[in-house]
Amino acid sequence: MEDLLRPIYQEKASQSNTLGILILEKKKPISPVTDNFDVILFIIVRDAEELWYVKHYEFENKSAAMHIVDEKLLQHWIDTSSYRRAVEWVINGNIIFERNEYLTILKEHLREFPQQTRNLKKAIEFAKLIRSYSESKDLYDSEQYLDSYSRMVNSLHYLARLSIIEKGFHPEVTVWNQVKRIEPEIYKLYQELIESGEPTDKRIQLMILAVEHSISKRSRASAQHLLQLMSEREEPWSFGELKVHPEIQEYILDLSSMIEYLVDHHVIEVVPQDTKGPQIFHRRYKPVDQYVDQ
Repeated sequence: MEDLLRPIYQEKASQSNTLGILILEKKKPISPVTDNFDVILFIIVRDAEELWYVKHYEFENKSAAMHIVDEKLLQHWIDTSSYRRAVEWVINGNIIFERNEYLTILKEHLREFPQQTRNLKKAIEFAKLIRSYSESKDLYDSEQYLDSYSRMVNSLHYLARLSIIEKGFHPEVTVWNQVKRIEPEIYKLYQELIESGEPTDKRIQLMILAVEHSISKRSRASAQHLLQLMSEREEPWSFGELKVHPEIQEYILDLSSMIEYLVDHHVIEVVPQDTKGPQIFHRRYKPVDQYVDQ
């Protein structure tokens, strides 16, 4: 198949801004990793006019998708897990062209999974987990059991991805296959939720307790990205200051619920600041010292 596609990728390889080309073939009839195409051509370029260009091909009853991606956008996807398929293409794809060992170095970087990148990914998944779990718990208290069940399934997905990152791996599209190998306790929770013969409300009730325990024991490590950032200065932070900080933008939509959880669990403390109104204070935040860099 690579030979059939050679005229397409050789043209791209000859261009000076092409950094590397990977190929990934479908290995089973239903293939989420390749979007069910028979082959993916993944081309990474520098200073692209269009950050992400996609073209589809058909040949000899086969299908192919070519993705041309600017290196900065790819790095964003890697740092934030915002497009996990692309990360899998880099990890599992075969190198058919690279300039100055670009892809070899990138693959090694992904295998090493630097702590700074890992902390950001953990914060993103943790923030999503807190919001989803809180919504599930609130819906359960309101006796909206089916909606609560749906949010709890989402919560377990976030918990699963968080646990994979903790172990030093990048979450894949088929996340539960990873979890079954890497974190069987969380896989068992998922099975209990979706396969148990208990009534829906009872299943959710058990999950609320189990997930709360899992969140609590991970809170310090999962929030390190935020805690380290907040510790860069002695003055406490207003929410508005945190909200506009460029390093927090990837989990800004879930930041409020994340901070409230960390305040409730004494990982972050509230520092009241006087306002012009009597008995009304601005809330400012700083990390509890003992939790930083743990």
